Amino acid sequence: MNLIFVIYSYFPHGGQQRDFMRILNECRARGHTITVYTLKWSGEKPEGVTIHLAPVRALTRTRLYKKFSRWFEKAIKTEDDRENGVQNRTIVGFNKMPGLDVYYAADPCFAEMAATQRGSYYRYSSRYKHFSAFEESVFGRDSSTEILYLSPQQRAAFKTYYPECESRLHALPAGLAEDRRLVDRSPEARVARKKAAREKLNNELNISQTATLVMQIGSGFKVKGVDRALRAIASLPLETRREVHYLLVGSGKSAPYLRLAKKLGIANEVTIVGGRDDVPDLLAAADLMLHPAYRESAGYTLLEAVVAGLPVLATETCGYAYHIVQAGAGAVCPEPFAQASLNKLLLDMLQQLPTAQWSANGLAYGAGDSLYTMPQAAADFIERFESGTPRG
Repeated sequence: MNLIFVIYSYFPHGGQQRDFMRILNECRARGHTITVYTLKWSGEKPEGVTIHLAPVRALTRTRLYKKFSRWFEKAIKTEDDRENGVQNRTIVGFNKMPGLDVYYAADPCFAEMAATQRGSYYRYSSRYKHFSAFEESVFGRDSSTEILYLSPQQRAAFKTYYPECESRLHALPAGLAEDRRLVDRSPEARVARKKAAREKLNNELNISQTATLVMQIGSGFKVKGVDRALRAIASLPLETRREVHYLLVGSGKSAPYLRLAKKLGIANEVTIVGGRDDVPDLLAAADLMLHPAYRESAGYTLLEAVVAGLPVLATETCGYAYHIVQAGAGAVCPEPFAQASLNKLLLDMLQQLPTAQWSANGLAYGAGDSLYTMPQAAADFIERFESGTPRG
């Protein structure tokens, strides 16, 4: 098969980007030819894959994405003309844009976000008009794009705002990487892993091994609700807060959140570091994951934490929050969000950590094979699309 993958930007530590690379590698392992079109590429380039960087620039994201879309359309047409006709190929997109055969829904429903999180004025903005039009090109009545989605929340939102797309919605299973599957899931092994990981973290970041380590992992700090997390830490009773250290790991602008931590009086209890590759060690080192995202299509870091035996507190807007409930591995802050609710849940969980069964429950949940099959399922669907067989 001749596959064309389209993504605005690739970098190693983004959730969307990791899914892109894992699906790409699965398709490549099956012998398919893969060409990538993108605006920006950071990190290693996969062997045997052709990568085209778009030579376009713009002052705003909306103008940049419009230019990229036009450039991509012309590039594909030029390639078809060079080969004397439209080629037998499938275009797989990881961002919403016109011209896709298959769309991997890494992002939430924009129409829902605009309706529930923005004022009426927003509909008159150029940003709304752009993202609305590009989403319509994928989900709208006139589109034939097949959609691979990740969570029940996504399906509900897409059906609500684009009811005509229902027959084109296809669920994917969870997509944990195989290296997140623990060989030894016993509580004793969890304790041993934690001890070693905390020693390493203490040597590197000078975080006390006796502190209760509350961790958040994710790129794009604003959407991930880092401000909510800091306010929740600051709300803790003084005697509890003194024993807590909050570690934020990911790509984002840290300065505003360091300023907020200082304003809240918790600067000494907060550490922010960039994206890292040693996520299993980080999950082993922590005592609790806090992830109060404003919106999150899936949230692999939540599921990674669950199966690693790390209790999780997340918001209901996270697509994979239902795994926390199914596993009995933590708590979910309900919608509509209230900071006071998050604050109370955090305090309750910290107080219950010594006796709760969240860690053992998560370790047991991680034994399920279906949690690790997303790339294979996505590649299977792409192959069925290309062959024209029923997609189901």
